[in-house]
Amino acid sequence: MTSRDYLFETPAAMGKTKKKNGLAIFLIALTLLIGGTLIGVLVYLNLEGHLEPLMEELRTFLSRSKFLSVMAIVWMIAIPVLLIALLVLNSVRRKRFQEMSSIWRRATALLAKQEAEERAAAQEKAEALPDPRFSALRRLDSGGGRENRTTAGANVKTLRELCDRFRNFAAAKLGLYYSIDDIRAFIAGMAVSRVLILQGMSGTGKTSLAYAFGEFLDNPSVIVPVQPMWKERTDLLGYYNEFTKQYNETLLLQKMYEADRSDLFYIVVLDELNIARVEYYFAEFLSLLEIPDTGSRYLDVVPDVWVNDPKNLVNGRIHLPDNMWFIGTANNDDSTFAISDKVYDRAMIMDLNNKADPFMVDEDAPVGRVAFTAEHFRAMVAEEEEWFEITARNKSRLKELDEYLIEKFRITFGNRIMRQIRSYISVYVACGGEELDALDDILSKKVMRKLAALNAAYVRSEAEALSQFLDDLFGDDRMVRCKDAIRRIVQNG
Repeated sequence: MTSRDYLFETPAAMGKTKKKNGLAIFLIALTLLIGGTLIGVLVYLNLEGHLEPLMEELRTFLSRSKFLSVMAIVWMIAIPVLLIALLVLNSVRRKRFQEMSSIWRRATALLAKQEAEERAAAQEKAEALPDPRFSALRRLDSGGGRENRTTAGANVKTLRELCDRFRNFAAAKLGLYYSIDDIRAFIAGMAVSRVLILQGMSGTGKTSLAYAFGEFLDNPSVIVPVQPMWKERTDLLGYYNEFTKQYNETLLLQKMYEADRSDLFYIVVLDELNIARVEYYFAEFLSLLEIPDTGSRYLDVVPDVWVNDPKNLVNGRIHLPDNMWFIGTANNDDSTFAISDKVYDRAMIMDLNNKADPFMVDEDAPVGRVAFTAEHFRAMVAEEEEWFEITARNKSRLKELDEYLIEKFRITFGNRIMRQIRSYISVYVACGGEELDALDDILSKKVMRKLAALNAAYVRSEAEALSQFLDDLFGDDRMVRCKDAIRRIVQNG
């Protein structure tokens, strides 16, 4: 065994070695005691004159047997040799034990010194570490936020039931009245996109509709008032303040962090979203929502990583939750910016230009809140999209309309719009609406809107012919919203 082996030998092993040394010492002492006693007896017998007669009798006894003579000689030689061997062995073992003990003491002292240095370094590091910069998010790590409700909303079996219950809840509990068509368009819009834009005149209930839905879900909507000077992502997510050494955690950032650990349905209301340029401050959100893999949607929050940052920040980035919907309210007046095609193409649009008439809720109708999860909503939408198929007649109509628009206006539906049309119609019909009404609604917002970007004089000259084509293709007075959209474009142009 080398000195390195001694270094890693445990105290238990050293104890065993110590016991072996003790046994060797005991054997040596016993041998010395017996040998000393024997020598003392022989000296006494010699002094008394009995030794010589005894030795004579012993020689006579041994001469009778060769075996006994040999054994006597062996023992006379073996005992001194054994004694010498034990003395040498004990000396060697004692030296080894002392060496091992010395090495162990040095190793123990070295380890103790290293531990002390590590504790001192850790303490120094802890003292040098600044205070946590995310106080609100760290509180969420400690158990704050909304609890999961994995099976919540399972009592709502259909999208039609969802629409009816939400409409009755808003009327009975909040005194907010909406037409069933608006409710269907609202639910279908959220099924198609994570971004929904409610536009129309002031006072028609745009913000209250999004607020009411959060109350209905028993998870209040997050109201984010957009500011005119907003230009980038930090206006929504906050920023690190170099003076206070704290991160300015916005309510949206906190709700995103909370939603990412929950299965609830989250609504964020961007109130007056076009009072600043949406394509500036919301650009990264729009781009991320286009990524099919929801697990890859991350927004940068801070450029570096601190050890005391919230645990769900990944390399300074926050995940864009898949259970969060962004609902923007837009006013179209001189104080606002025009919403770009990039935003309109990715969002669903809902026009609220008129207030609905108050109505009485049936006494037997359920009017309570529904703890509805995002997963349950997605499952119902997926089920409707799976079995629903646009009628062959409407497919043919869409093809003819597409060809007409390409020929006359050089605009087309595009793959994204076609996907949105199929999804929107399937959910709208599942909510209790008619297929042609859904088609009229989404074409007016996704296709006819593109006419506003064309030459105003040309659109004005072709408007009547386009309206007549819609009547011939779909029937008189059926595509009301599309023709209204054309009329508004001509008037504004």
